[in-house]
Amino acid sequence: MTVRTGALLIHGLGGTQFDLGSMHRQLKRCGIETHSLTLPGHGTTPEALVSVRAEAWIDAVTTKYRELVEQYEVFHVMGMCMGALLAAALCARERHDKGSLVTLAPPIYIDGWSTPWWRGVRHLAYRLPILPAKMKIEEGEPFGIKNALVRNIVKAKFERGDNFHYRWVPLACIREVDRLRRRVKRDLPLISCPTLVVHAREDELTSLKSAQFIASKARDARIVVLENSYHMICVDNDREQVVSSVLDFFGIAPQPVTTDVVIEPCTPEQTRSLVERFERGMRERRYEDVFGLFSADVHWHQRGESPVARVYGDRNALIDLFSQFVTLSDGTFRVTGFGTPEFDADGTVRMRLFSEAQARGATLAASGVLRLAFGNARIRSVVYEPDRGAEEDAFWSAAARAAQGSDEHVESDASLTGAALAADFEKAVASVSALAVPLPPAVLLKLRALYKQAGSGDVSGERPGMSDVVGRAKYDAWKKLCGMPREDAMSRYVAYARSLTQR
Repeated sequence: MTVRTGALLIHGLGGTQFDLGSMHRQLKRCGIETHSLTLPGHGTTPEALVSVRAEAWIDAVTTKYRELVEQYEVFHVMGMCMGALLAAALCARERHDKGSLVTLAPPIYIDGWSTPWWRGVRHLAYRLPILPAKMKIEEGEPFGIKNALVRNIVKAKFERGDNFHYRWVPLACIREVDRLRRRVKRDLPLISCPTLVVHAREDELTSLKSAQFIASKARDARIVVLENSYHMICVDNDREQVVSSVLDFFGIAPQPVTTDVVIEPCTPEQTRSLVERFERGMRERRYEDVFGLFSADVHWHQRGESPVARVYGDRNALIDLFSQFVTLSDGTFRVTGFGTPEFDADGTVRMRLFSEAQARGATLAASGVLRLAFGNARIRSVVYEPDRGAEEDAFWSAAARAAQGSDEHVESDASLTGAALAADFEKAVASVSALAVPLPPAVLLKLRALYKQAGSGDVSGERPGMSDVVGRAKYDAWKKLCGMPREDAMSRYVAYARSLTQR
């Protein structure tokens, strides 16, 4: 008999349900009915937050919870950032025991590496009669996002004034978040349901101390630490690991995208509109507009033999493709133009694409043929066939090797041992985190593997399944270091980090 399962997902401060990325869709795919709400003061303008109290947020999520919980045999509560605090406060208040609690990047402490100047004096400012209502706390770089492409998309949305997230919040609102933080710290022992904390090691807003505090106070808590994201973990580099960790915690196997969806062919007018919008978005590098043109299960086949050449199996995977273009080219990749589209009788479209990029002193002027197929008013598949495949392969392969660094040119310093090595290791970790240019996935995998080997020794646990591509890659990279002494791993990490930071 199927157990009816539901989940309440709570967004963060100044945000919307999009704070949780694809979590709604992924849970629904696994048979979990998801629900959300817009918190008081949200969905309009930042000024609406001035008079909102923390109790109003708690009451809102409590009301929603009570409307839903009796409809399900299993009911989970999940929140992102401030939503994680509200989820914890809710579970403590209601003595939730019908499911689990998931806290994503919970800011128990506001002590991350990029916390703003007002952090230390905000409690004094709260006492002033006018300042809390008038002072604006603005969102700024890196917008909680390590992935350069996603960060640029968010930045472009802010600059255009898209109302997907508040660009600023009043100081009075931060005061209420602080009140909420104190309440959660006090009430954590009241939470008896299984609790998952997912937190990025490099979270610029709230350090791992927050996750560790929850684990020390809640009765049954588990921590998952992410190695390649900042605060907005549901949309950053580790977004797939976030989903897989949540599903694993719920005891649910990831479900593939269903293929038995009825495909309605696009009309000629729909096809032409999609092509025009695709061309415009690519030329203007408005990738957020481009991604919205694809179906959720789109397949993009990037032909060739380079590190970027493979089949990207859904819309989220396309972020990885374009992220590699942007990262490996230090942000210089751009589409320069298109040829005249050829509309075939079967509804597909053929068109030439021209692009350019620079990396490590080399320049690429590329061209190739795109074949696009359509359905359900979306682009459903893309195949890119380069005109000069060997040239493109050589460029992107060289860029990846240069970004990664060559092992034969990186020698560890065997003279460092004990406390001196440990100190250099910590400095190396900090130097990598401070790099202004995002590192390619291959580099991050190697760094993470060395870091894990240095801290935990040989890999343990089962290898993730085929559906967890990211987790599987991380496991495999770590497993290659089996048998390497921890000090050797630390020394190699130091040398490798030095090769990256001295470029």
